[in-house]
Amino acid sequence: MSKPPLKVFLCAPRGFCAGVVRAIDVVEAALKRFGPPVYVRHEIVHNRYVVEGLKAKGAVFIEELDEAPDGDAPVVFSAHGVPKSVPAAARLRNLVAIDATCPLVTKVHREAEIHHKRGRLVLLIGHAGHPEVVGTMGQLADGAVLLVETEADVERLVIPDGAELAYATQTTLSVDDTAGVVAALKSRFPAIHGPHKEDICYATTNRQDAVKRVAPDCDALIVVGAENSSNSQRLREVAERAGCPTARLVARAADIDWSLFSDIRTLGVTAGASAPEVLVEEIIDAFAERYEVSVETVSTADENVFFPLPRELRPQPA
Repeated sequence: MSKPPLKVFLCAPRGFCAGVVRAIDVVEAALKRFGPPVYVRHEIVHNRYVVEGLKAKGAVFIEELDEAPDGDAPVVFSAHGVPKSVPAAARLRNLVAIDATCPLVTKVHREAEIHHKRGRLVLLIGHAGHPEVVGTMGQLADGAVLLVETEADVERLVIPDGAELAYATQTTLSVDDTAGVVAALKSRFPAIHGPHKEDICYATTNRQDAVKRVAPDCDALIVVGAENSSNSQRLREVAERAGCPTARLVARAADIDWSLFSDIRTLGVTAGASAPEVLVEEIIDAFAERYEVSVETVSTADENVFFPLPRELRPQPA
């Protein structure tokens, strides 16, 4: 029997961003420099395939520093960033701390510190409990940063009289959701200070723009990514809001619920910033077993961003 036709709209950009590439390269360079084991605090990026691949090379993933042995063991901090207390604790234990925080997250940390030095109370737009939010709030003393998740939170804020305010955002948020929260903040606090340059990173914005382009033309859309990946979850939400009837986050081809994709003729495919291209290919191959697939790449931006390794891991001149 002949297979039914399926037009696949492949979003570009998709998948790895410069911060993720750098973080993975940091772990691999540390393994080369120090040899295994190299300890990594938290998943280096939110993707099980990537984590398992690094484990096979000798990386040991831990959630807290006390899981690493005392002494000069190398410990890598994940791309999401960490509170200041973490590198401080590493120094006390003489661990070799290597920071793989995405430079665009570090930018948010520095902005928060500058606002604090200028006497401003910082309002951070983000998702409670996400490691990036924990890390950003941990750059300052308790109470110096207040978390805001929704427009409703803005109305509930209790601000000390006379307080000067500033806001920052998690880098992986929905562009549209965040715009609503920012508008609410500016409406209630007209004098609030914002970032000099948008905190939501270029990769998050570009991937959401590509999904907005293809989603209205798709019967279904798959985001390749992990459940705990904030930017991947936002892509799924963006697809739904843009009019795609079925949008699902899928880690691997084996996780596809085929009952949701039985009668489709058009499929959008994208990948979160921590999902490798091999998993995108795996998903498309799985559909090709059931459909006569034709693929059209829909590109909305070119990305050529590169972040160098931390200084201590860069090749030494001969």
